[in-house]
Amino acid sequence: MKRTAINPVTWGAAYGMDQGQVTEGAKRVLRTSGQVAFRDDPESELGVAVTNPGNLRGQMQDALANIDAVLDEAGMGRGDIVHAHFFTTDIDGFLENYDVYMEWIGPAGIRPPQSLLGVQRLVLPDLLVEIEVTAAQ
Repeated sequence: MKRTAINPVTWGAAYGMDQGQVTEGAKRVLRTSGQVAFRDDPESELGVAVTNPGNLRGQMQDALANIDAVLDEAGMGRGDIVHAHFFTTDIDGFLENYDVYMEWIGPAGIRPPQSLLGVQRLVLPDLLVEIEVTAAQ
């Protein structure tokens, strides 16, 4: 797959993102559902429990670890990500902890376009962040 960065302005590079990317030659595309800080919990009503309640940094790390698991199951890796969506109940807190994402994506050597949206609430009140990615090979 070939990527061509589209950057009519250059500020995004400092945040590990291109303004756009043209991808050519991809044969497989993976779109993840929103990944959050969950772990299996057969005792709970939903079968899952929130990890790191009240800890945005920990929840970002947990959500990204869950993305790694989905990518791995699909036979893909971080280097295949072509777009990321971030949803958070705390924009300022997310930006203060953005280094978590930068340290996670940096070794892949890519700058996927991304969106950051502030939301009033996620599916469970203890959740502070949800992350979706699109990956392609």
